Amino acid sequence: MDQDRIPDPFHPGEREAQARAGFRVPSAPIRDRLIPQHQQFFPLLPWLLVAARDEAGDPAAGVLTGAPGFVSAADPQTLWVRPDHGAWQPWPAGPAVGEPVAALGIDLATRRRNRVNGRVAARDGLAFAMAVEESFGNCPQYIHVRRAEAEAPSPAGVVETLAGLDSEARRLIGAADTAFVASASSAGRDGRLDVSHRGGPAGFIRIDGDRLIVPDYSGNRYFNTLGNMLLNPRAGLLLVEPASGDVLHLTGAVGIDWEPDPALPNAQRSWSLQVERGWRRRAAIPLRWKEPGERIGVP
Repeated sequence: MDQDRIPDPFHPGEREAQARAGFRVPSAPIRDRLIPQHQQFFPLLPWLLVAARDEAGDPAAGVLTGAPGFVSAADPQTLWVRPDHGAWQPWPAGPAVGEPVAALGIDLATRRRNRVNGRVAARDGLAFAMAVEESFGNCPQYIHVRRAEAEAPSPAGVVETLAGLDSEARRLIGAADTAFVASASSAGRDGRLDVSHRGGPAGFIRIDGDRLIVPDYSGNRYFNTLGNMLLNPRAGLLLVEPASGDVLHLTGAVGIDWEPDPALPNAQRSWSLQVERGWRRRAAIPLRWKEPGERIGVP
């Protein structure tokens, strides 16, 4: 086994989730530092998904952007993030030194994604350094291929607060094939944070009033997200509208259904988010994504 692999990287919630799903992952290539491939990958990205705690202490997801290189690995155990723009409740102030934070680097064009969890080690204005505690790659399943292009920044809309799902939120969710979820391993401020990708066919998230039902497909069997939810049944769900850069974030209580649902084809189980509050910001980030063959800026 690699010396820098964490001997047992799974906390009790993740182990319980694995058991409920009927298996146990004996080990995993989860390390306490960035391997060279990950050090080289993050600086290529124009965006970064992040997770921190919001003012209420709930896990919150967000997206930060900048010219490639705005995320850099100072060394194998430190990831610097120097954003130019962001749609993130704790940003621009950002989490304080010592607080947990998580990041997901994802390139939709190549379907590559890497996750990093740790704590804020330093602050420099809007920038922060993450001390790496966990680093690992994920398989490319369920990632919809798109390419990103930067757009000249335009004034972002004001942050609109939501007490539930309005018609525009329902429209975005009903068309979405990609979402990101923030979770935490405890309700306390020291719990480990995580941000992960969820994907499926357009409309894969089912809407039932103000409750969202998210299918859980076969994956790497780590159960980082569901394991966190067993210990802390709160989550934040983030959606980015590819053609406009609009960002929607929803927060609420979660529940897990461990049995397959016939209404969710190919899902082995599902989890739900009872939306309690949220926010939306239009044109929040200066990036646009399109499918292969489509031209950016052309209807």
